[in-house]
Amino acid sequence: MNIHVGNLSSTVTEEDLRKEFEAFGQVTSVQIVKDRRSGQSRGFAFVEMVSQAEGDAAIAGLHGKTLDDRTLDISESHPRPSKRGGGGFGGRGGSRGGGRGGRH
Repeated sequence: MNIHVGNLSSTVTEEDLRKEFEAFGQVTSVQIVKDRRSGQSRGFAFVEMVSQAEGDAAIAGLHGKTLDDRTLDISESHPRPSKRGGGGFGGRGGSRGGGRGGRH
């Protein structure tokens, strides 16, 4: 199960998060999202846990908990919707047929 952790302090480390989540089960991975230019935390992370039950327990147990003076916002992570929105052409139909606008 993939879990989104929001409202992180910039001082929280991946190891800090791993310790918090391991109280609820086996943690597969922890990734704090960082700014590409500065390398600073963007204030959120993703934690992957082995099972749905352990993930649900971690969400229930850690949502609203304070870590480094910040109240954690924890929820199940869902895949982002496609930027194309399905059809890839803005929902328009195919060719309209017809000619070249009045040329014979």
